[in-house]
Amino acid sequence: MEPIRIIPCLDVKDGRVVKGVHFVNLRDVKDPVEAAAEYEKEGADEIAFLDITATVEGRKTMVELAAKVKQQVRVPFIVGGGIKTTEDMDKLFQTGVDKVSINTAAVKNPPLIKDASAEYGQRVIVAIDAKGTENVNSGFEVVINGGRTLTGLDAVNWAGQVESLGATEILLTSMDADGTQDGYDLGLTRSVAEAVSIPVIASGGAGNLEHLYQAVTQGKAKAVLAASIFHFRQHTIREAKEYLQSKGIPVKL
Repeated sequence: MEPIRIIPCLDVKDGRVVKGVHFVNLRDVKDPVEAAAEYEKEGADEIAFLDITATVEGRKTMVELAAKVKQQVRVPFIVGGGIKTTEDMDKLFQTGVDKVSINTAAVKNPPLIKDASAEYGQRVIVAIDAKGTENVNSGFEVVINGGRTLTGLDAVNWAGQVESLGATEILLTSMDADGTQDGYDLGLTRSVAEAVSIPVIASGGAGNLEHLYQAVTQGKAKAVLAASIFHFRQHTIREAKEYLQSKGIPVKL
């Protein structure tokens, strides 16, 4: 079994790390560059920066911030939000970004997944935000535009399409669980993980270390992304890794 990756997530708005619940009621948390440096020292395997309003506001994603982060940290980092073309990706890669994450653009223009994956391989992640509804067979519907728009797409079926188009990893967020700290949506995570052969990163709802363990063992995730428990110092990344290791889960210490 490959080591499970621990990925702190920094939602960014107006140049600051913020955190909300169900994608709304945002509150200011900290400076993103300082946070990245902190998390690197603690042993983060990767760091995710998500510009949570770029798509809605019609902006390009945060090239300047990415460049600043690259000057301060060496740990691989992911940037998502507002990425619409391979040209957008290229600009980010030129600043030193390791991976990019696409969501709304992938839904609106699925060939982008194929083109980007062909050009950049494992550097392209497809993010899927899902909400529980009765509109689709699996009970989980894809949402876009920062959680504002239901698409009618079945999240589990969409994950399969994403893989067939060449994606090598899925960042899966439960909109219902986001920010609640009540635990990951294990049903959603497991349904998607069992439908694809590529790694699934579980996101949305982590409130304690047991939740991380559940995402791996019950949800079958290959990586866990979390925000609140690290931002508000409930636990450090080191503590998370030691806990998982104590439960028999391989991690990089």
